[in-house]
Amino acid sequence: MRGRRAAAPLLSLLLLLLFSGCSSLPSWMPLIGKSEPPAEAPTPPASTSAPLLSARDPIANGTDSSDLLDRVICVVNNDAITMYELDEAELYYLAETREKMQEGEARKVLRGRLLENLIENRIQLQQAEREKVVVEDSEVAENIADVMKKLKVTDEKQFDQVMKSQGLTLEAVKKRMREQLMVQRVIRRKVALRISVTEQEIDKYLSENREKLETGLTFSARHILFQPDPAKGEEGWLESRKRAEEVYGYLLEGQDFAELAKKYSDDPSAKDGGSLGPLKKGELAPDIEEAILRLTPGEASTPFRSQVGYHIFRLDSRETLTGEALAQVRGQVREILYRQKYDARLKEWLAEIRERAIIDVRL
Repeated sequence: MRGRRAAAPLLSLLLLLLFSGCSSLPSWMPLIGKSEPPAEAPTPPASTSAPLLSARDPIANGTDSSDLLDRVICVVNNDAITMYELDEAELYYLAETREKMQEGEARKVLRGRLLENLIENRIQLQQAEREKVVVEDSEVAENIADVMKKLKVTDEKQFDQVMKSQGLTLEAVKKRMREQLMVQRVIRRKVALRISVTEQEIDKYLSENREKLETGLTFSARHILFQPDPAKGEEGWLESRKRAEEVYGYLLEGQDFAELAKKYSDDPSAKDGGSLGPLKKGELAPDIEEAILRLTPGEASTPFRSQVGYHIFRLDSRETLTGEALAQVRGQVREILYRQKYDARLKEWLAEIRERAIIDVRL
């Protein structure tokens, strides 16, 4: 039992390396990466690994289930899914996620989800076979070589020993890898190659989401603050406004904003020429931010009253969605729209092939 538990991390690594990048999860790795949290459960099982089935079991008319490797729990068209495969899927799921074995209703729900994933995977593989998708031996060998390299295994014999230590066989791994490559290709043919994103769609997205996209852009500004004397009440506000208008006049004459800030501002930023530094949307009070962002770079505002006094603002610079920044954002938007279309088309295609399938659940 101790040896099996110690092997679990290696098993997880093998699963990750064997099938990282696949667009469809292998049948023994259902639901890995899904967001649904499993229910809490007590102690783990004594075993955390299971041997890998090396073949699918075809159902022939008149064949009794006792002749099969294990009890058939589902028939997808003419292919069987056995209890053995479901148990295997559950154990690999637990080994990968390092979760405890569930019990009662929670385990029943989990196994139901695992079975659905097995069914979906089987239907996709059948579709790939109907489409006569071919994966060459050299492609499988190339993928195996990549895994061997990542595992720092020098030859196939040593790799076979590593597989056997996890209850796997090299031939079974090659077969499952071939099947997953087939599924990848049929998905590419039926989904990826049938969708595209136009420039007009990108323009529309930018127009509808510009404010959100500009949230991370920075701007630099300065200000000159004229604080009223709190002891003078409204008269103090009138005096601060008069001072602000006087200094604004100096700006209109062409005097330097930073020098005027050093001389007249009541804010600690006066020593830095009134600089507020680089800012992002949301870092200033909304009314002040709005007053600044109404300006064009290099423009100074008329005196503006806030809760603390009168200000004169100057917008020094502002990042905008133009040039290289716009090109980068357009690329990101293209990826967003492509993923949305891809997910929608994949869901639609899976629904189509599942609707045509004859599925007999016997669990």
